[in-house]
Amino acid sequence: MLVLIGGLGALLVWGFVEGRGEATAEAQREQPVKAAVQVTRTDGASQTITLSPDLQREADIAVKQPNAVPYQRQMQGYGSVLDLQSFTDLSNTIATAKGQLAVAQAKLNASQAAFERARVLHDKGQASTAQFQSAEATYQSDEAGAQAARVQTQNASASAYQAWGPVLGRSLAEGTTLAGSLIQRRKVLVQVTLPVGVALAKAPTMASIETTTGQRVGIEYVSAATRTDPKIQGVSFFYTADAASGALPGMNVIALLPVGQPTPGMAIPGTAVVWLQGNAWVYLQTAANTFTRREIPTGLPAANGGYVVPVLPTMLRPEPDAPASDADSAAQGFPTNEPLVVTGAQALLSQEFSAQIQVGGD
Repeated sequence: MLVLIGGLGALLVWGFVEGRGEATAEAQREQPVKAAVQVTRTDGASQTITLSPDLQREADIAVKQPNAVPYQRQMQGYGSVLDLQSFTDLSNTIATAKGQLAVAQAKLNASQAAFERARVLHDKGQASTAQFQSAEATYQSDEAGAQAARVQTQNASASAYQAWGPVLGRSLAEGTTLAGSLIQRRKVLVQVTLPVGVALAKAPTMASIETTTGQRVGIEYVSAATRTDPKIQGVSFFYTADAASGALPGMNVIALLPVGQPTPGMAIPGTAVVWLQGNAWVYLQTAANTFTRREIPTGLPAANGGYVVPVLPTMLRPEPDAPASDADSAAQGFPTNEPLVVTGAQALLSQEFSAQIQVGGD
């Protein structure tokens, strides 16, 4: 009997302990678990993501302070790659006129020499008056022909100046390297037109265009244009671009012209940039385990495939000579005291949206 009572007591004690253990485990399961990824919204559209150290290692997150570089604000204009058939035709006209002038001048030189000899011989009585008069008539006729050829050449050159301005006109008239490069399609001519009411004290020597394929092409200033784009009616300039760049006659392009003085900026490498809804973003490390997504302007591409952005103290302000481009006007400036995520940015974006989906599902 005592054994039976002892066994029953032990069973009751075991049941009590086991019940308490299950209750404790159930209570622990019901307690909220702190997520490894947390997302909070900060100012504007920015997002802040808190990521555990383990997930940071798995995502291969690496941060670096961006390199300081000059930032040059860009003004947007409208460009078109010109068809240079009329330019080539003028070159041919000038070449023909010059050739005719050379022939006429050679004939004049010969007839003038013959006339001078006939006059000397006539004065000495060694040539008849008829011979002298014949030589004189030939000389006068050749002189008139040379004068006509000279005027034709001058008119052809004047047409070049009127159609293309002093720089391109002189290049056509004198046959310089600039005209030759355009005619032989080593270079293409781009007309850049500013928005109506916008003027520049001086056109930038170097600028760039963005083709329909998104390619950035450097362009070099030639001169003020002799005509405006009839659809835009703004001030226009002529620039040249390398023909191998893919800019083709008839192509409409966006022109980006540097304006104002360079200001402090940061170089954002291409590996740091993620794209969302057509906008470029980067992640900044704002604390040990915290990263904030921040939009950046894309108006100034960098050589490494990334972008140059203004630093925070240099907020972009409108300048009196030109409006900012659409991309630049949205720029917020870049902080200089927060490291940039240079690898793993795409993983952060994925973690951010995964966490948002989980929260939405809950």
